[in-house]
Order: sequence, then structure tokens, then C-alpha cells
Amino acid sequence: MQGIVSLGVSAAKILVEDVTTEYRRKKKGEVDVARNRIDTYIRSSLHTAFAQRMEKADSSRRASKNQLNPLPILAILAKDVGELAVHEKHIFSPVLKGWHPLAAVVAVATLHGCYANEIKQFISGVTELSSDIVQVLRAADKLEKDLVQIAVEDAVDSDDGGKAIIHEMPPYEAEAAIGNLVKGGIKTRVDRLKECVDRALLQEVWSQQTNQEGQAPSAVEILRIIDETLDAFFQLPIPTHPTLLPDLIVGLDKCLQYYVIKTKSGCSRNTYIPTMPALTGCEIGSKFQGVWKKKEKSQNSQNRNSQVATMNGDNSFGTPQPCVRINTLHRIRSEMDVLEKRIISHLRNCESAREVEFSNGLSKKFELTPAAFVEGVQQLSEAVAYKIVFHDLSHVLWDGLYVGEPSSSKIDSLLQELEQNLLIISETVHERVRTRVITDLMKASCDGFLLVLLAGGPSRAFSRQDSQIIEDDFKALKDLFWANGDGLPADLIDKFSATVRGVLPLFRTDTESLVERFRHVTLETYGLSARSRLPLRPTSGPWNPTEPNTLLRMLCYRNEETASKFLKKTYNLPKKL
Repeated sequence: MQGIVSLGVSAAKILVEDVTTEYRRKKKGEVDVARNRIDTYIRSSLHTAFAQRMEKADSSRRASKNQLNPLPILAILAKDVGELAVHEKHIFSPVLKGWHPLAAVVAVATLHGCYANEIKQFISGVTELSSDIVQVLRAADKLEKDLVQIAVEDAVDSDDGGKAIIHEMPPYEAEAAIGNLVKGGIKTRVDRLKECVDRALLQEVWSQQTNQEGQAPSAVEILRIIDETLDAFFQLPIPTHPTLLPDLIVGLDKCLQYYVIKTKSGCSRNTYIPTMPALTGCEIGSKFQGVWKKKEKSQNSQNRNSQVATMNGDNSFGTPQPCVRINTLHRIRSEMDVLEKRIISHLRNCESAREVEFSNGLSKKFELTPAAFVEGVQQLSEAVAYKIVFHDLSHVLWDGLYVGEPSSSKIDSLLQELEQNLLIISETVHERVRTRVITDLMKASCDGFLLVLLAGGPSRAFSRQDSQIIEDDFKALKDLFWANGDGLPADLIDKFSATVRGVLPLFRTDTESLVERFRHVTLETYGLSARSRLPLRPTSGPWNPTEPNTLLRMLCYRNEETASKFLKKTYNLPKKL
């Protein structure tokens, strides 16, 4: 071969010498002639060699056109081109290097350009990622790296390091194409998952009977799809799982957050808290007049029923339904740790995973979902608690407790029905979140108890002698939740009953002291502007024995002439609506 090349170069020199008289005076021209002829020879011969392999590939493509996945032909072509480049480097380039110092660089640049035409056309037609497509793109990426490596090694001693020719090798960007396709696939799967969430929740009935563990089938379905999505992602034969994983986690995280938002929607404690009645004075002795007391109680019942909000206009939103929602959110939240451990296990099996990937918690953790679940369980727990107290038990709370004579309308009926609801909660709610729901029920019961005492409307009035009844009833309420040590912890009960305990001593306080205390705290609150006329503070919470509104309401419900005269003189409050 060396002799043939020498003969060809000599012939080229003779031809050039005949054409130009400047040849003898320019020794550099001799070098240029040889180099140009070798450059042309390398490019021409490798174009021919590549075309031969393309013909073979086309023949294989035609033969396999009826097959399901004929795409790996380009992967085979990449392997053939790589072998051709190695053969060129070891067999031909050492000979041609005598006339062209960058013979191997020219060879691989030529092969790189030939394959570039095929792979870029292929990439432009791909819209979804599959194993065959990944195989082709990875083969192209490997070929490119091998060709560049040969070029760099061959050009290491040249003046410019072979930069001029290497610039003829624009990257295939196969790895970027893989990343874009994976991201597109992730978006498609996440969009489908969100559609599944909508569809599953639309069909969800939140019935305890649909699942023996008291969890919604929609949650089981969503978790199954997430598992399949993760498995499909890690089964892709790509080298960039750790890099692309955060995109997938963010998408799944948003879908789970969306599930929580939809699950808790329509459930709020504020839906069930009744409107505060207008402030009135107490009509002294009215509760002993049995003739109109019954009429007032009936009217009060109608007013209360109009104030208590309902969901969907009736009581179809029963206690078990929100309990199943709570169980469902708890179940998914528990699965988060399992999912994260599974992701770490998948990462350890990835070919490109590094230890740094495992120390970077942000790449494998769900950030939005945990907080969303905590908030969702809290909202649902409060909603079911306040629904029970202010809606389901309104007939024994608003329409029964202390209406008329407190001694004949004590808390017993309320406690009986609360106990029944506690039994439902104990049988329905998962033990890990049961204490939370029962605690919220106790808080709602305390709030309801205080609202009856301080905002129960004109059908209620209390004397100092009623204070013992009220204190005994409140102790019975706390005992119900303590359940002889089998219920809520005593410190938890004390914590959430502190407001009631602070207010109850006011019922033992004489009216004159209440009036003076009210004047004092009002002056402290409003300053000199309150000296001429005590302002009527807007009705609001929270209740507090040192807060003007609480003291004012104590006077409104005090069944004594002194309180009525003070309210009439100071605010001209009516004795009843």
C-alpha cells in the first residue's frame, strides 16, 4: 500500500509541476500537494466504506420492515463504524501519516459526519422513548466518544491540537436527546396520573365497606400507578437516571399533593360553626314562665337549625366518610417512606449512580406531599369533629343544653351521643391518627360548651347558683374523653380544656364584681376614649376571663336585675330579640 500511495503522490506532484512554474520555488507546496491528495483519498475512501455499510444496513432494514422494532439497525451501524475507525487507525493511518500528520483525525471526522446525517435524521423523527430508541442513541453517543478520542490522540502533537478538523465534528447530542425524550415521557406519565386522580376521585364513595382497612380504593390505584411509573423509569437503559430522577419526583409529588387537595376539599370546620347570635339582655324570671318557655325553645330550635351549616343540604356526609378520607391520607403518607427507600434501591442498581447521589436527599424525596398530608389530616379531623358537635348533635347541644332551666337540661344527653360517635371513630379511624381525631372532637366539644354558655341566645340564662351544675357537667365531659385512663391522656385534656377552666369561675363571681371587672378591662383596652362611654366590642373569640367581650357576654346571660340594668343603661340592649 505504501508504494501505491507514494506513486500516487509523485504523480500528483508531476501534474502540479506541469501546471505551475511556482512549484520549484515553494517547497511548502510539495507538502501541501501530498497532504491535499491524502486528505482527499481518506475522505473519498471512507465515504465509500460508509456507503457500503449503509447498503448493508438498508438491506437489513428492508428485510426487517415487517418486524415490530427494526430501529436497532442504527445501533448496529454505529458498532460497524466504530470498528471501521479502529481499523483505519491501526492499519491505514500509520502509513498515510507520512504525508498527512492528521490522517486518523481526517478519517474519524469523515466517519463522524457520515453517521451524523443518519442519527440526526433519526432523532428528528422520534417523539417517544423506547428501549430500542435508547439503544440507538446510546450507541451513537458511544461511537461519538470513541471517534473523538481517536482524533484527540492523533492530534496531540500537531500545532493546533487538531482543533480545525475536530471542529468538523459537531456533537450528535444523543445524550441530550435522551434527556429530552425522558423528560417528555415523564410529563406524559404525570399528566396521565393526574387524569387518573380526577377519575378515581370522581368515582370514589369513601365507604368503609369498600376496603377492609377503611381506606379508599382510589389511593390503592394511585399508589399502584406510581409504583409502575417508577419501575418503568428505572428500567429505561439510560445512563442518566440520577440526573433525571428529580424531574420525575417533582411530578409525582405534585400529583400526590393534588390528590390531598381534592380529598380534603369541601371539608372545613368553619362550615359547621354557627353564627353568633345578637347580644341581648336576660329577661329576668322568664325561664320560670313555662307557658312561653316552650314556645321560645321551639323558635330557638328553628333559628339554630338555620344557622348550622350542612354539606350538600343534608346529612349525607356522615361521620365514616371523612374518617375513611383520614385513613386514606395516612396510608399514602406511610407509603412515602417505602417509596423513597425503593427509589434509593433503584439508584444503587443504576450503572451511573455515585455515592453522592445517595447523600443528596433532595433528589429522591417528596417535598410537597408530607406537609400536604399533615395539613389534610388536620383539616379533615377538625371538620369531622366540628360536624359531629355542631351539626349531628345540634339537637342536644344547641336545642337542648341549658335551654330554660339548667338543672333540667343538663349535659347527659349530649354525653350519650358523644359516646356513640367516639365508638364510631374508634372502630373507623386508624389507630395512628385516632388520637388526633378524638382530641379534635374534645376541642370541638369544649368550644360548643363555651358557645352555649356565652353565645347560646336568649333562651338561656344563668344565675350564680347554676355554676355548680355547669362545673359538674364540664367535669363529666372531660371524664368522657379520659375514659378512666383508656382515653386521651390527662395532660392533653388539661391542655385543650384550659379555656373553659379559665371561664367557669366567672359563673361563681357576683354581678357587681363582673361589672367592675368589665369596666376595668375595657378601659385598659380602649384607654381614655372609653371613659365617656364604654364601647361595644364586636362579637369575636377567643374567650378569655380578662377579655371585655367574654365579660360582657357573662353579663348578658346573667339572670339578675343588676346585670340587666347595667346593659340597658350602658348599651340599651333589648331583653330579647
